[in-house]
Amino acid sequence: MNDAIPAHGVIDNPWHRLREFTDARIGLGRAGTSLPTRRSLEFQLAHARAQDAVHLPLDVEALCRDLDGLKTGRPIHRLHSLAADRETYLQRPDLGRRLDEASRERLAEADEAPRPAVDLAIAVVDGLSSLAVQQNAPPFLEALIRRLAEDDQDWSLAPLTVVEQGRVAIGDEIGEGLNARAVLVLIGERPGLSSPDSLGLYLTWGPRIGLNDAARNCISNVRPAGFVFDEASRRLMYLLREARAKGLSGVQLKDRTQDDVIESSGGVQNFLIS
Repeated sequence: MNDAIPAHGVIDNPWHRLREFTDARIGLGRAGTSLPTRRSLEFQLAHARAQDAVHLPLDVEALCRDLDGLKTGRPIHRLHSLAADRETYLQRPDLGRRLDEASRERLAEADEAPRPAVDLAIAVVDGLSSLAVQQNAPPFLEALIRRLAEDDQDWSLAPLTVVEQGRVAIGDEIGEGLNARAVLVLIGERPGLSSPDSLGLYLTWGPRIGLNDAARNCISNVRPAGFVFDEASRRLMYLLREARAKGLSGVQLKDRTQDDVIESSGGVQNFLIS
C-alpha cells in the first residue's frame, strides 16, 4: 500500500480533469484523510474574497464616472436606502428595500413635472457584492445601451440611478417614482466561493411598491467568467420586448431564448418543447 502513495503525500482524484470545465471544487485529491494543503488554502482564500465582497464599500464616485462615459443622454442620480450603514443593511433587509427621505425628495425633483412616462428605468444597486457592480455594471450597460439603440423599437430611458445599501425591491419604488413602464435593477449577488463578483439583473414590468419576486425576471451570474455581457444583454432585450408586448413580467413571462439550443445535427428541435 505504501508504494502507491506519491512522495509528496497527495493522492490525486481521477476527476481532477473536470476542473478545467468548472469552478466547482471537485477532484481535489487527499493527503491522508484530509484535503491537500494547497486546496485547503484555496478554499480559505475564496472564503475571504467572498467576505470582502460583502463588506467592501461601493466607490460611487468612480462608478458614476464610468457610467457617465456611456453617453446615455440622461443624468445620474445618487440615492440611498433606509439602511444607514452596512451593519444595518445586513441585519435589516427590509430597510434596504425602501429609499430614505432625502432620496425620495431627490427622485421627485429628478425630472420634469408632471413627469412623462418612459419605457425603462435602470437602477444600479450595490447589493451584497459591490465588487460585482463596480466591475461588471458599466460594461454590461454598454452592451445593453447598444442593443437598445439598434433595436427596431424605440426605448425611452429615465435618469440612471445609483443606490447604496439597496435590495432588489428598491427598484420598484424607483421605477414608480420615475413613471417608468419597466425597471431594471443591476445588483451585486450574494458571493459564492467561486464567484464573489456575480452581477444579477432583475426586470419588473409595471413597478410599484409592494411587489414580490414573482413579479420579476432574473438573469444571474453576469460576469466575464459566467454569463458574458453580450449574451446577457441579448437575453434581456428579449425579455424587455416580450414584457412590453404582453404587459407583464415574472413567472408569467418565460425566457424562450434557448428553446432551439438542444438540436441534433439533423435539425430536430428540442423534444422537451417541440
